[in-house]
Amino acid sequence: MALIKSKSFFTFLMILVALLGVAVGGTVHKVGDSNGWTMMGVDYEAWASSRTFQVGDSLVFEYNNEYHDVTQVTLNDFELCEPSNSLATYQTGSDMVKLTKPGVQNFICGVPGHCDVGQKLQIHVLPASLGPVAAPVPRPVRSPSSFSPPSPSPLAYSPVNNAPQYQMGQSPAPHSSASSSRIWIGLCSLFLLLSLIVFS
Repeated sequence: MALIKSKSFFTFLMILVALLGVAVGGTVHKVGDSNGWTMMGVDYEAWASSRTFQVGDSLVFEYNNEYHDVTQVTLNDFELCEPSNSLATYQTGSDMVKLTKPGVQNFICGVPGHCDVGQKLQIHVLPASLGPVAAPVPRPVRSPSSFSPPSPSPLAYSPVNNAPQYQMGQSPAPHSSASSSRIWIGLCSLFLLLSLIVFS
């Protein structure tokens, strides 16, 4: 009886973790926004530079598959607009490409001439993260021979409660709620591991 309860509980936990993984996933980026994947009217370099891509995110390519495709290529083939040595080719007209590893990824339309007129996309995929973390900025070092007390810096002390304040570096790129979702998935995975240890 205890074994049946243990197996039922384990099955329940596995279903819960699977559902959470499907529900939260990463950010979905529709390539070209409302224009989709086309050879005219979209600057894909500008589109990509306005976004942050991380492992776990997905790209959605929407296009007319009678006239276009999506071909994933190496950097060299991207620069040459050469689709013949593709890493992957998609042809449904509504393709979702999961970003599974960090680094530069390159996509072109494999139809002759389309890449040459700008139907190509290069993105830099960052490792999955838990979001930006601000580090405290070190205070300047004073020489031991200085007798005058330093004047307080507006960044060094808060006028309200004299608590230390920290200066942020360059503003981090905006991130989605996927960061908190990844924390949630991590906690669920930890809970599952602990449950396996306790109930085995």
